[in-house]
Amino acid sequence: MVTVGIDPHKHVHVAVAVGADGRRLTRPLTVKNDANLIGVLLKWIRTIADDTSVTWAIEDGRGFARRLADGLLLTGHEVVWVPTRLMSAHRKLHAATGSKSDPVDAAAVAHAAIATPGLDRHRIDDRVRELRVLVDSRADLVRRRTMVINQLKAYTHLWLDHTPGDLTRRPGMTSLTALVDTTDMSDHVRRVLTEMITEIGELNERVRGLENTIRELVTPLAPALLEITGISHVSAAVLLAEIGDITRFTSSAKLARYTGTAPIPVYSSDKERYRLHRGGNRRLNSVLYTTSIVQQRFHPGARALLARHEPTKGARGARRILKRHLIDVIHRAMIQDRATWQHHITQHQLAA
Repeated sequence: MVTVGIDPHKHVHVAVAVGADGRRLTRPLTVKNDANLIGVLLKWIRTIADDTSVTWAIEDGRGFARRLADGLLLTGHEVVWVPTRLMSAHRKLHAATGSKSDPVDAAAVAHAAIATPGLDRHRIDDRVRELRVLVDSRADLVRRRTMVINQLKAYTHLWLDHTPGDLTRRPGMTSLTALVDTTDMSDHVRRVLTEMITEIGELNERVRGLENTIRELVTPLAPALLEITGISHVSAAVLLAEIGDITRFTSSAKLARYTGTAPIPVYSSDKERYRLHRGGNRRLNSVLYTTSIVQQRFHPGARALLARHEPTKGARGARRILKRHLIDVIHRAMIQDRATWQHHITQHQLAA
C-alpha cells in the first residue's frame, strides 16, 4: 500500500509517496494548483504504485485543497484529511530536529495517515458543497459589513456627535441617512459618509439574498435540526457545511471532540481532572455557543440544566455542560435528517 502525503498551498501542492514501511518511494513532486493538477498527480503515482492501492493524505487546509480532494475522490481514490497539529507532531518525530520544508511537511502528512487509520475520509455531497460556498460567502460579507459599520460609527461619533442604531436593519439606515442629509458639514465628509452608508446598504441586501438562498437549500436537508431551539437556518447551514455527512462521526462523543466541546483529561497520580478544550472546529463551537445562549433564554429544559450545575460549576462551566448536551441532540437530529436524504453522496468505498 502506498500513502501519498500532500502539503497544499495556494499556487502549488507538494506530494511525497511513502510505502507501508514509512520509507519514501521517490523524490517529492511539486505540481501547480491548476486545471491539470489531477492528471499530473495520477500520471506520477502510476509510475510508483502500479496496481498497489493508494491513499491520498492531505493536510487539513481545505480552503486550498478542496478541488484536489474532490478530483481524487471522483477518480476512485481514497482521500483522508490530516489535522495540522498531527502533521506537526509527526514532523518532529520523523524529521531532523528543526527541519521545516514543504517536502518534510508532506512526508509528515503521509506518516500521520499511516499511524492514524481513523482519520476523517473525504466525501462529496453536491448540495452540501453549494451550502459551503454560500456560508463562506455570507461570512465574508458579514465581516466586511462589520468593518464598514464600525468605521462609520466612529466617523458619526466624531463629526455628528451621534451613535447610530442597528445599521443591519432598514430603520437604523433610514435614520442615519436622514441625519447625514440634514446636518451641516463639509461636502467631503458628507460624501464619505454617504458612500459608506450606500456600501452598507448594498452589503445588507447581498447578505439577505444569501440568507434567503441558504434557507431554501437547508430546509429540506435539515428539518429535524431546524426544530432545535436556537438553531437558525444559517446555523444549520454552518453545521452541514462543516460536518458534511454526519455518519462519519459514529458517536456524539467523536463529534464533541471535533467541535471542541469535549473536556480534555489532564490528570495524573490517580487525581482525576479535566480542562477546557481550546481546539476543535471553532466555527462549529461558535454556533454551539450561540445556540446555548438562545436556549438559556427560551428553553425550559436548558434553564433547568444550567440552574442545576451553576452552584458547583459556575456559569461558564454550566454552559459548557449545556453545549456538550447540545452535541448529543444535534448528532441525533443530523442522523435523523441524513436518513431522509435521497441524493447520492460520493465517497470512497473501502475494500472488504
